[in-house]
Amino acid sequence: MSSRKPVQNVEITIDGQLRQVPQESTLVQACQDAGIDVPTLCFLQGMTPANACRICVVELEGSRVLVPACSRQVERGMIVHTESERVRLARRLVMEFLASSVDLSLSETAQEYARRYGAHPERFEAGVGPPPATVAQSVKVDNDLYVRDLSRCILCYRCVDACGEEAQNTFAISVAGRGFDARIATQFDHPLPDSACVFCGNCIGVCPTGALMFKSEHDLRKQGRWDESSQALTETICPYCGVGCALTLHVQDNRIVKVTSPPDNSVTRGHLCIKGRFGFEFVQESEEKS
Repeated sequence: MSSRKPVQNVEITIDGQLRQVPQESTLVQACQDAGIDVPTLCFLQGMTPANACRICVVELEGSRVLVPACSRQVERGMIVHTESERVRLARRLVMEFLASSVDLSLSETAQEYARRYGAHPERFEAGVGPPPATVAQSVKVDNDLYVRDLSRCILCYRCVDACGEEAQNTFAISVAGRGFDARIATQFDHPLPDSACVFCGNCIGVCPTGALMFKSEHDLRKQGRWDESSQALTETICPYCGVGCALTLHVQDNRIVKVTSPPDNSVTRGHLCIKGRFGFEFVQESEEKS
């Protein structure tokens, strides 16, 4: 006989509608199941919520403060408002603070949120004093595989978690500094080749803003040739070993420009190793030699 306990549902109210949801759900999961789009930036399905960006806050009756939907578990009788005036103001301010301090131009999701909530980041851009440590960093190109442009970093901690116990267990990067000096860094700020990095690229796969990017994409963007609208996506299986990782090849001008993996794939959960993510150059090399 199966020892699995049946899923228990609880009744909550979301935007005036009664909903039956599994008692182990978070508010963001309950909203998604109800077809309600709660904005998220630091949250990624399958990873432990970081509670960093606070764009997902919702109003919970009886709570003094807005609560993060990504991590707050549902409770029987909850009354939740996802688009109240208070919630919209909080989300607008979050987007204004983020967009005034980092470059979000490569994040279509962040730009859409800014438009949705009427954010005007220019209100905070005329600050006094040096920029935060994250913004002050120059683009780091210290290897042939990927580039770090931490002026785009919103400190969502996705890359740190993916490099750590959520996926790779390498722990090559972490948050260094405090307050305005906080930034993502390797130990002692060593270049990536001199750090514990194994170049799996899982940090790239989870980055929501383009702070971490394939060098191939970075070079094409610098040349003004990057064009996602013309790229063909091809699903295939990684040929390097027998695990069977699913790959999505991004092809532009008949060349593979980057490789990703579907986050909902049961084998990879979006994560790959160095061979699966970066080991595609041999295809181009063989074509050029022929």
